[in-house]
Amino acid sequence: MTQAGKTSAVIIGASGGIGAALEAALIEEATFDVVHGFARSRAGPHYIDLLDEKSIAAAAAYVATGPSPTLVIVATGLLHAAGKGPEKALRDLDPDWLAQVYAVNAIGPTLIAKHFLPIMPKSGRTVFAALSARVGSIGDNRLGGWHGYRASKAALNMLVSNLAIEERRRNDRAIVVTLHPGTVNTALSRPFQANVQAGRLFDPERAALQLLDVIEGLKISDSGKLFDFQGEPIPF
Repeated sequence: MTQAGKTSAVIIGASGGIGAALEAALIEEATFDVVHGFARSRAGPHYIDLLDEKSIAAAAAYVATGPSPTLVIVATGLLHAAGKGPEKALRDLDPDWLAQVYAVNAIGPTLIAKHFLPIMPKSGRTVFAALSARVGSIGDNRLGGWHGYRASKAALNMLVSNLAIEERRRNDRAIVVTLHPGTVNTALSRPFQANVQAGRLFDPERAALQLLDVIEGLKISDSGKLFDFQGEPIPF
């Protein structure tokens, strides 16, 4: 079903710190007629699990009933869980943990794109954005470590670059990007905030507004790239 003149926005990971703040900001700004927030902790049609493609397909089918989404943001990520965390050295590598990190940070967002990009309009400006991280930049890597997280975010950047090329063939005004939100005061970063520079630890509400400002300023030629919270490009 189409609803002429109306649009929707989609936040994947709306129960997380950044995702919840993005959802709240979009609702408050009232730019979109409908704001969909999806999360594993939600019931009914707004339930989604990045590790379950059927749930992703169901979520996309629900949104497809209209209005059409012109903004989709994947605000998910995995850095630590259940005693596991970023590796400091090669000896810390664990194949099961690596697979889990890749599944959440790279494969999941790509499956979101698989099901949501086709339901976005075929003309006009659209934005699909997935949260990445500066540490996923190969060109900016000076410290090493954090092998799984770095590599999974680098993989996400490449996948999104590929998706941008493909989506441009469907809609030449589509923008597909990854975004680095900075260090945000959420459960994901909390164990690693000790060395954050003063003024560089953002609350989720500020981070959300910064990201939305970056999205608003994106040009068609920016598709396929990685940008930080100030709108500056980060090398892959």
